[in-house]
This record gives sequence, structure tokens and C-alpha cells, in this order.
Amino acid sequence: MWKFLGALLTLAILVALIVLTWPQLFGLQTTWIIAHAVALRTVTALGAVALAIVFLVLCFARPIRRFAGAVAVLLLVFSVAVGSIAAVRGLGFETAGHAQESDVTVLTWNTLGDAPGAETIAQLAIDSEADIVTLPETTQQAGIDVAVAMRDAGNPMWVHTVAYDTVSKARSTTVLISPRLGEYRQVSTSEDRADNTAVLPSVVLEPVSGDGPRIVAVHAVSPLETQMDNWRNDLTWLASQCTGDNVIMAGDFNATIDHMASLGHDDGTLGRCSDAATSAGAGAVGTWRSDWPALLGTPIDHVMATSNWEVTGFRVVTQLDETGSDHRPVIAQLRPSPAS
Repeated sequence: MWKFLGALLTLAILVALIVLTWPQLFGLQTTWIIAHAVALRTVTALGAVALAIVFLVLCFARPIRRFAGAVAVLLLVFSVAVGSIAAVRGLGFETAGHAQESDVTVLTWNTLGDAPGAETIAQLAIDSEADIVTLPETTQQAGIDVAVAMRDAGNPMWVHTVAYDTVSKARSTTVLISPRLGEYRQVSTSEDRADNTAVLPSVVLEPVSGDGPRIVAVHAVSPLETQMDNWRNDLTWLASQCTGDNVIMAGDFNATIDHMASLGHDDGTLGRCSDAATSAGAGAVGTWRSDWPALLGTPIDHVMATSNWEVTGFRVVTQLDETGSDHRPVIAQLRPSPAS
């Protein structure tokens, strides 16, 4: 009887570990609990190693030796598989290339309600020579203050904001764009919430001349138990914003590329947009939470672009972890591809 129960339990553990390794195989990547587990791949890998050690110790108990040994092996294989996925996506914090005049530098930072302050945000944007700055959870006034500081440093910016209300700063998203990219008009508004992310606003900008990238400053809701439908709908809506030939999206997606597995097409990660971090070999570096080691965090802040852009530089900024936000800034350098 014990052998039968042990075999049954081992099989159940095997199935659970397969699901956690690659939930998109079963279409479960956006299911509550599983979505959270797959977002923390390095944490689950380390946890599996710790559990494997426990089961190896239990191998000394004669009645459960075979069961404990089998579970230990499964956990070790699982940790290797999950660690390999993270390694393939990339653990590098920074890649840098020689900038060209045609390059566009994109900075995104969820500021947790203006927490780092306009001066800190502006200095990072100035130092990185950003052309596009997307700032989820950032008010219009903070965006204006950042733009003024950047103007004084010789890098003027236009400011666009969508705010669902003024009660919570988290319900504002601001984007700054350099005039050198041309004149842009704001497509999204606070009044038209049916055509936007549901709970937290995103900002959509289009070039007035039609010559230039469509720009989407992203803020999807977190996959809390009560927000799962809104979260899934947000990701679907964001995928629909990247159906054109020339799109740049950046912001807090509250999702890893695992969660986007069924939402890409034409080789895109989300819609036709591909993840810059993965392209640059930094796809597994955590951007949330900033008080966790980066390799234990979850990469939910992204810069994405269509195939007419190639990634020539990428950086997850870890030097500002103590400035108040729970997210890390992400900077990507994009270059028009020769074929575009």
C-alpha cells in the first residue's frame, strides 16, 4: 500500500514540476498562483534545491528511502531546467554599443508615485541621453519637473500624461518624448478607459506626420487574485497595440515573457513586439522588487519594439535601488534595422 501511495505521490509531484517548469505547455501561464510561481524562476529553482537536500536527508529513513530519493532527483532536475531557462534568457545586467545619430534610447521606470523625486529621475534620463521616458505611477507635475530639468540640461522633452484619478499617484502614467523624434499626438485619454489598460492607465502616442514609431507607455495591473481577469485583458490589449510595423512599448507590464506566451505573433513576444532584455541577454534579470537581489527578482518591466528596431544596448539599473521605488529602471538603446 505504501509503495502504491509513494508512486502516486511521486507522479503528482512530477506533473506539478513539469507545469511549473513550462506552464505554457498546458496554457496555465496566466492562472493564479502558477502565474506568480513562474514569475520567480530563480527563487523556485533555489527553493527546489533546498527541498532536494531535505529529501536526500530523508533517504536515511528506510521506509521512505525510495520515495525520498525519487523526489530529490525530480527536484534537482527541476532546478536545473528552470535555471537553464533563466540562463538562456540572459543574466547580464548591461550591454553597451557605440551610439549612432539614428539610435533611440528608451528609459522606463515605475516610480511608485514619484518616490525617487523629479531630480533623480531627470538625472538618470540626462545621463542616459534618453529620447523616450515612460514613467508608470508618475504624476503630470512630476513629469513636468523632470522635463524642465532636462531642458535646462539641453535635452528638452514633451510631456504627456493619462490619469484615471488624482486620489492615487499609481493611477497616473507619464511619458516624455524628445522633439528630435518629431511631433506626437496623444491617442489615449482618461475619458476613454474602454480602450486602455483597465485599472492603471497606459499612454499611446502617434507621430503627427505618420513618420516615426507608435509609442506606448505601459502600466498593466498586477495579477492579484481579484484582478486576474483585468490582468489578462490588459495583456491582450497591449498585444493589440503592437500590430503595426513600427512600435515601441515600454513600462511596467506586471508580466514576464512566460505570461505573454500565447500573445505574440510574427516572432514577437507580445503582438509583433519583441523583448529588448531577452535580445540583449538580460531577460532573467529582475526589475521588481528593488530590495531583492536582481537575480532573485522578477523581470516585469520591459522595453519592447517591432522588428524594424534592433537592440544595441540594454541596462537594468541597480544603482538606484535605495531611492524609494520598488522597481528598477530599465534602459534600452534601439537602432533602426538596415532592412527597415
